[in-house]
Amino acid sequence: MNIKILLDRSVHAGELTEGSRNQLLAEQTGQVANLVLRDNYEQNVLLGVARHGARSLLSVHRRLIKELEKAGELDREIEYLPTDKELAVREAAREGLSSPELAVLAAYVKIVLTEQLRESTVPDEPWFRGMLQSYFPAPIASRFDAHLDTHPLHREIITTCVVNDLVNRGGISFVFRAQEETGVDAAQVARAYTVVREVFGLESIWAEIETLDNDVATDSQHVAYREVRRTVDRAVRWLVDVRFPITDVAAEIQRYADTVAELTPRVPELLRGRERDNLNAEVERLVGNGLPAGLAHRISCLLSSFLLLDVVEIAVANDRSAAEVAELHFAMSERLSVDDILYAVTRLPRDDRWSALARAAMRHDVYAALAAVTTSVLINTDETLSASDRLADWARQNPERVERARTTFAEALSRETVDLATLSVALRIMRSLPA
Repeated sequence: MNIKILLDRSVHAGELTEGSRNQLLAEQTGQVANLVLRDNYEQNVLLGVARHGARSLLSVHRRLIKELEKAGELDREIEYLPTDKELAVREAAREGLSSPELAVLAAYVKIVLTEQLRESTVPDEPWFRGMLQSYFPAPIASRFDAHLDTHPLHREIITTCVVNDLVNRGGISFVFRAQEETGVDAAQVARAYTVVREVFGLESIWAEIETLDNDVATDSQHVAYREVRRTVDRAVRWLVDVRFPITDVAAEIQRYADTVAELTPRVPELLRGRERDNLNAEVERLVGNGLPAGLAHRISCLLSSFLLLDVVEIAVANDRSAAEVAELHFAMSERLSVDDILYAVTRLPRDDRWSALARAAMRHDVYAALAAVTTSVLINTDETLSASDRLADWARQNPERVERARTTFAEALSRETVDLATLSVALRIMRSLPA
């Protein structure tokens, strides 16, 4: 119907004859079918990955259902979604939502997000116009590019494309969790997600995972998708915290993309000690799950390359090269056992909104403290020295605080249960380090 509108307008404007209009419409049928099948494919991936993680996300899904009910968007009785009592039973039995229930929840999430984004400026922003072009078959988009903005449903089309991308790739609860933890609106999440997708080249990674269809177990692909989502989750929250409000998607991509593209291949050599060992162990885990070694390595490096966002901020603020900052930043991360601290943060419960907020705030503060310490070393040491020598020099300048931090982190991380109180003390010590 949308293509027919464009072609009919061209006939009325004298740009096409009736015969050429009919021929062009017929030629697009196959491409339209492919676009529809593509959307169906991504929806199936969404539900497959959702099933894979349904048990671990049950508490989040429970909060999401209650939020939709509170907003008057969902009646769980009509949709045969479980009651709170039934959800409690499932949680005790370590069971999640079923496939039909996840499908219903995904549909409602998309409906609500569509309403929210349609009322925002997102459909009118220059970057998202590309989604309008990709919605139509290539010959139509190319031939009628000048008319696409006049399509009576152009805002609705863009909104639908943005929402499908957000939910299909980020997950059913992705936007809800981001809003719950940061307090921003759906439009900010959409912009931040778009920046992350482009900066980290995620579309090529997703495409590589898709090439494994029928060659590896579906569960192996689900593991890969979920690992990519960890970077999406973390980077989106970082962006809405550090770069709020995001108003120009293209400018934000330009700010980070070149540095991330340049330094990501160097991540394995930038990592040191235990953090490099952790990377290698993650590669082995993914390979053990059936992924090819190259893809496993690429996905494993993603979460570490997330640190490059802070590298850009430090380099810009201090007028230094990103390469110099990256050497110090990754070296300091290993020195302060940041990888182990973040792993402990990830294991904190998120049973309710407040525990989820505490968990997110702790992770953000760890990254912020690491950036502050790196900046201190950058400013107070000789840039001609190696990263290791600069850290050693900085430690000699601050012997008592560095030793106190070292012993506190070791004691905290060696506890049988590393809870929020333990991590709060460790984080306070980390914050006291910059001179």
